[in-house]
Amino acid sequence: TDLLFQAVDLPDLTFHVEVCEDLWVPVAPSSRAALAGSTVEVNLSGSPITVGRSRQRHDLCKVTSAKNLQAYVYAAAGAGESSTDLSWDGQTMIYENGALLATTERFSRQPGYCIADVDLDLLRQERLRQGSFDDNALTQPAGTLEQLAGGQWRVTTFTLDPPHDDIGLRREVDRFPFVPNDPAQLAQDCYEAYNIQVYGLVKRMESIGSPKIVIGVSGGLDSTHALLVAARAMDVLGRPRSDILAYTMPGFATTDHTKNNALALCQALDVPCKIIDIRPACTAMLKEMGHPAGDGEPVYDVTFENVQAGMRYDYLFRIANQHGGIVLGTGDLSELALGWCTFGVGDQMSHYGVNTGVPKTLIQHLIRWCISSRQFDTDTNEVLESVLATEISPELVPARPGEQIQSTQAKIGPYELQDFTLYHLLRHGMRPSRIAFLSHHAWRDAESGSWPPGFRAEDRNSYDLVAVKGWMQLFLRRFVGNQFKRSTLPNGPKVVSGGSLSPRGDWRMPSDASAAAWLADVDSVPEQ
Repeated sequence: TDLLFQAVDLPDLTFHVEVCEDLWVPVAPSSRAALAGSTVEVNLSGSPITVGRSRQRHDLCKVTSAKNLQAYVYAAAGAGESSTDLSWDGQTMIYENGALLATTERFSRQPGYCIADVDLDLLRQERLRQGSFDDNALTQPAGTLEQLAGGQWRVTTFTLDPPHDDIGLRREVDRFPFVPNDPAQLAQDCYEAYNIQVYGLVKRMESIGSPKIVIGVSGGLDSTHALLVAARAMDVLGRPRSDILAYTMPGFATTDHTKNNALALCQALDVPCKIIDIRPACTAMLKEMGHPAGDGEPVYDVTFENVQAGMRYDYLFRIANQHGGIVLGTGDLSELALGWCTFGVGDQMSHYGVNTGVPKTLIQHLIRWCISSRQFDTDTNEVLESVLATEISPELVPARPGEQIQSTQAKIGPYELQDFTLYHLLRHGMRPSRIAFLSHHAWRDAESGSWPPGFRAEDRNSYDLVAVKGWMQLFLRRFVGNQFKRSTLPNGPKVVSGGSLSPRGDWRMPSDASAAAWLADVDSVPEQ
């Protein structure tokens, strides 16, 4: 058990072998080997099969690979062994950091093998990010590779001669890393995410004297979900939902559809809602500024947009002052990553942001989960269905006759692609060119691979490498250029395992950083 096998021509490939019941003992050789630098553990097992044994093997391999931050390759004895008193199933499996990559048919009479791509770079990044891994290694007699010279581990080097061109991938890459493909797991994730938000808000409310909640409701996804969280938080606190003060504030491009959805949702939830038409105040401000739109000219620039976003939050904060309340933020994780928010007195700021840890691709499923799990009544669910069917838009720029309304995703990219990039950058610290490779593999063919529940065939998109590169370049420019908005981020709960963008938690980045190195890396990616 003191042998490590290290490839000299493939960085991070060091494997160790344990045998059968080594996996079952409290302090397994695989754990010590992992602390000594092994990234792949191989178990040659003489384990016979009994009822329930297969599940136990899966559980042990899953947990071992997760806590050791390694790949675990397991092969049990199969056909050919004596059946005098026992039977054999030849079970094989490969786990990586707690995730099952591959398994094979059991009880086969033919020789077989299990094969999968193991992401050694991901395992290395995980070990770098988890400081307690190295702390644990330093407590061991021969815990790190630097201590191998002491003779407690014997290292055998070998040459693998791996290919250096693109040989494709054998593993499926999830299109939606924040959204599980398995319906049961998705329901469980939504249950947890929703309650993380609800009880985070409950704790904040209890800690500051149980004020009223002031929220702007637009009829879009984010404000709708934030209102659902606020309503349930009031239920938990035993307070009437009338203590939520909702306002819908139509601007120059607000449609009747979204405004009516906002009003109908509040009515269904028994939340009082008032209408404040911000157009007169915005026109007066634009006029005082000398902006052409103040005199009715169709100049719809970023100033025109931000005057409306800022005016809405100016009202909300003053109303919160008036009623002794707090402004509940509605912006989500994806918008924060892309800087798709107005800084200062705008939707970037609030007293508490319940959605700051939830990506846009998950919020849609959270609302669907609220419907399917009957968190609210039928009238509420009808409005939620209408909200889900609405085009994502800030509704700040009026559409000309015959034109489509302003589209958020046309401006900042498809959220499904941008959330993919965000996850792998935030959770695994991957370089952009590597993310582009994975993104293209996941999104190049809409007919291949798995989709989360509820995706209609017409909504299943695909993207070529040119599109992946283009939207990633935009993501990186916006992500780095808008760090100053995240550096002053209000409090809000971390929700997904993919991480958060809180400057007090998972993402500590200078506001004056440059995206040049990342952009140069993306430029190195071929377009076919």
